Amino acid sequence: MVLLLDRNSLYNTFGVDSFESLDIAINDIAPSMVEYYLSDLSQGSDDVYLNKRNIQNSINIGDFSIYLDYDEDIYLEIEDETTDEFETGSLW
Repeated sequence: MVLLLDRNSLYNTFGVDSFESLDIAINDIAPSMVEYYLSDLSQGSDDVYLNKRNIQNSINIGDFSIYLDYDEDIYLEIEDETTDEFETGSLW
């Protein structure tokens, strides 16, 4: 799932003013808090299309990836943790 984030909300949440300083701030915060903030920011957003060839910079945090494209838009990608209901586990 890919969501378009409001840049001001994202920067205000982490107390930064640029994408480069966002990476530094995220590395200084506990991963669980980063995931909490990103989950909170993703509430109410609709799934959008992201052309990954337009990505200028990215930050990866567990199941979350933050992308900055050349238009200065910021996207949040959340990996789906759904499992295939027809998948069988190993017997060993």
